[in-house]
Amino acid sequence: MELESVNIPATNDFASLYIKQKEPVKGFFHYDITENAVFEKRYKDVMNAKYKRQELASCIETYMKRFPHSEKTEESISKLRDASSTVVIGGQQAGLLMGPLFTIHKIISIIKLAEQQENLLGKPVVPVFWIAGEDHDFLEINHLYTESNDGMKKTSFSGMNEEKRMVSDIHYDQNQMLEWVNLIFEQFGERKHTNEMITLIHEAVQSYDTFTDFFTYLVTYLFKDYGLLVIDSADKQLRQLEKPYFSRLIENNTEITSAVLSQQDIIENNGFNLAMEVESSSANLFYYINNERILLEFDRTRQLFLSKKTDLVFTKEELFDLLEQYPERFSNNVVTRPMMQEWLFPTLAFIAGPGEIAYWGELKQAFELVNSKMPPIIPRLNISFVESAIERDVEELNLSLQNVIENGISNEREAFIQSVSDQELTGITEKVKDFLVAEYSGIYERVNTIDASLLPLAEKNLAFHLKQFDFLQNKVDISIRSQHKTIINKYDRIERHLSPEKSFQERIWNIFYYLNIRGEMFIHHLMDLEFEFDGKHKIIKI
Repeated sequence: MELESVNIPATNDFASLYIKQKEPVKGFFHYDITENAVFEKRYKDVMNAKYKRQELASCIETYMKRFPHSEKTEESISKLRDASSTVVIGGQQAGLLMGPLFTIHKIISIIKLAEQQENLLGKPVVPVFWIAGEDHDFLEINHLYTESNDGMKKTSFSGMNEEKRMVSDIHYDQNQMLEWVNLIFEQFGERKHTNEMITLIHEAVQSYDTFTDFFTYLVTYLFKDYGLLVIDSADKQLRQLEKPYFSRLIENNTEITSAVLSQQDIIENNGFNLAMEVESSSANLFYYINNERILLEFDRTRQLFLSKKTDLVFTKEELFDLLEQYPERFSNNVVTRPMMQEWLFPTLAFIAGPGEIAYWGELKQAFELVNSKMPPIIPRLNISFVESAIERDVEELNLSLQNVIENGISNEREAFIQSVSDQELTGITEKVKDFLVAEYSGIYERVNTIDASLLPLAEKNLAFHLKQFDFLQNKVDISIRSQHKTIINKYDRIERHLSPEKSFQERIWNIFYYLNIRGEMFIHHLMDLEFEFDGKHKIIKI
């Protein structure tokens, strides 16, 4: 493998300015991530706070016992119990077969930054992956894209209608899931490690029956040798630890909302679009009942918590009582999850994607309200894998890898097609069409004089002739494309692999495409690379 770094802007301007620590975005956060001593400063701040380390470590240990683990896993659990330890943490939804590649990029980022900072600080730093199992947007995670001749094909796991149930509570039929997995690998094509990967996935499918457990098994299996700790945000034992923090969120809900709205005003006044939808009535909490995750709001006049879509109504005291009896019914939203994470984990750094960076910027005043600081928000690694065949195509067509990844390939492909097209023929047909349109104006005048009711027929007649010229031109274009099919296919193949669906590779492709070809060692080879957290896009030639 060969690693290169190139400058490619983030997917939103806010994140791009943050990576460079430019004002005004820099001022929306508590730490300057470009400072050499940023992690030393953060470490001191973490050491001044108190955490339920023993209880948290036991909770994670219990959760992970059901999944693949190693001595490195046990070492990380022990480190977490150590009062001098911190964590590097990040999270993601439980996508099928681990979802898009950016999930893998985030996991690698967590592990690599933890390793680097443990060496530099001389203190234990534990990598932690937080699965957003409490989320309920099933449609975001129920599909995968695979390559087809026409582009990228979306294949969904069908037969489920679980829009409001927490993902950790969604159960799948194992036989249906096996069929879906087999279909995906048919689309990948049989390669050197196909049987090995299918065996691994079948073991995961048959060992569990929820989407989160399926996801956790694959993550822990592939990264068990790197000390990664994993916890589901919907874990019931974790909810017990969170009770006092939920109490705090309930008690201070109006102040937290006001603080977020105040910060959002500042961000909007600086010309940025907002990443979160927050209203003055937002309570920033979900209540889970009858397998439905219900967003709560707060009526400040009546001092009641309620739902717009149901008849649920609670006083603050009733919510406190329910929290004591049923903490598993409570969950966070995009505002309160970062705060809950900060109270639970001694966080040295949070690994974030571009969208996450944007919404963290709206939380500064909310953190200050509860006498806390946001951790350093470290942009996750952005990676594009370039296979040797794709690299050869890029070189043969005299293209720039960086430009293809950043801007796509549509302009270059169209320029090639224009270069091999018969421009003279195109010019002739356009002139003839223009001539016909001009001459038909006279025909329209005569027809209108003779019988106005025949005018639509004359217009239809012109349209027919123009359509015939378009038909001829289309047939000529098809013939030219056929003659140059080999080159055009190379443009198309480069686009599918490096700029699919007018997006980054990491948002469309899945890790098992590469594991199917290269096996489990692909992960270990990636982990052997030396990554810099410099905000640059990483090109990995494989």
